[in-house]
Amino acid sequence: MLFSVIIPCYKSACTIRQVVEMTSVELDKLNKKPYQFILIDDKSPDDGETIGELRRLANDYSYIKVVELAQNAGQHNAVMAGLNVAEGDVIIAMDDDMQTHPSQLPKMFDAFDNGHDIVYGYYEDKKQTGFRNFGSWVNHTSVRILIGKPKNIKTSSFWIIKKFVRDYVIQYSGTYTHLQGLFLRTSSDIISIPVEHFERAYGSSGYTFKKLVGLWSNIMGYSIVPLRIARNAGLILSLFSILGAIAVILKKLLAPTSAVGWYSMMVAICFFSGLIMLFLGLIGEYLGRLYMGMTNNPQYVIRNIYTGEKK
Repeated sequence: MLFSVIIPCYKSACTIRQVVEMTSVELDKLNKKPYQFILIDDKSPDDGETIGELRRLANDYSYIKVVELAQNAGQHNAVMAGLNVAEGDVIIAMDDDMQTHPSQLPKMFDAFDNGHDIVYGYYEDKKQTGFRNFGSWVNHTSVRILIGKPKNIKTSSFWIIKKFVRDYVIQYSGTYTHLQGLFLRTSSDIISIPVEHFERAYGSSGYTFKKLVGLWSNIMGYSIVPLRIARNAGLILSLFSILGAIAVILKKLLAPTSAVGWYSMMVAICFFSGLIMLFLGLIGEYLGRLYMGMTNNPQYVIRNIYTGEKK
């Protein structure tokens, strides 16, 4: 049985060697071998420092394969590149910054060895900013509402899956990858266990507010709930407008001299116009993503794959 470890790398020249070496030590202790590491450079903007360190690692260890992307694809698409290259019967995903710490792998495998298809590690105490914690809560709530994630399942970028899950997931060819959505489509035998979240060993998160919003919006590709919300909201507002029209007519009949409310009319026009534009934009987003899929916009572009012989 082969174990594949997928690590997307972004400006991680100072940490990735430690992550790889500590992870290999833990896998040896757990007797989870043979193993391979798939390290994906997501076009790190650091003048080649990250890809240089990854290539040195590939030369130092024969079990490392380096995938260099031609342009930044985002974490989920970078992981998809790794899933397509990985050959393992069991696939593990980790981060490159030591926050998904190798020392937590025994806890993960304790659950996985019980036969579950997907095991997530989640953090009860996250070592990140309040803003990121709030963003995580929004994402968790959105995924639960939009794609039906069970309340007891908590997710992160630290997970272990079986090969058949990987084989199904890589069939997805759309541009807007959301791994949680794909996993939930594949199996209901999912478990999440608490693991310790460590401080970032070096640097800061590469996620800006714009990138976080972009990643969150990918959920739309796995749910039609927003369209149903728009439909129901339109129905409710239509009913209210009918009731409002009846009230205006009755008022005019009962008090013919009453003045027509110009300001209230303008407020109503602005409100409903804004609502219409919002829903048109929502529908346009779906159509735009459909169009991008029809034009075969790639999830990622691989520039090179590097392997090396152990010295």
